[in-house]
Amino acid sequence: MALVVVGLLLRAGEVLLARRGPHRRRYADTWSLPGGHAEPGESPEEALARELAEEIGVTPLSFAGLTPVAAQDVLFQPFAVTHWVGEPRLLGEEHRALAWFSREAVLALDDLSQPAWRSLIDRLLA
Repeated sequence: MALVVVGLLLRAGEVLLARRGPHRRRYADTWSLPGGHAEPGESPEEALARELAEEIGVTPLSFAGLTPVAAQDVLFQPFAVTHWVGEPRLLGEEHRALAWFSREAVLALDDLSQPAWRSLIDRLLA
């Protein structure tokens, strides 16, 4: 089972979501959490730091692992990220948009890449 790390960047009662590109093989054109596959020999924390730097240009400083989520052939390891260096911005071509969402806005979305993100974000922002 592949390990995928994702970061829930949290600030002022909002969470950062990334809109996946329409060309993506899985979960195309849906709102997701920034992150990606851990490389062999890489800890989840190392993978999180690398993926957030590559995808959105931030370095996490304060983060905590949350309960893993299994979906199909992937184990997602989410992290709540409360402090980071850098301003999130689009890098590369994996995502086509970044946006901050309130709890209510996330709960109203019908195009999240993983249904589990709704309840996770609901708990974190409650």
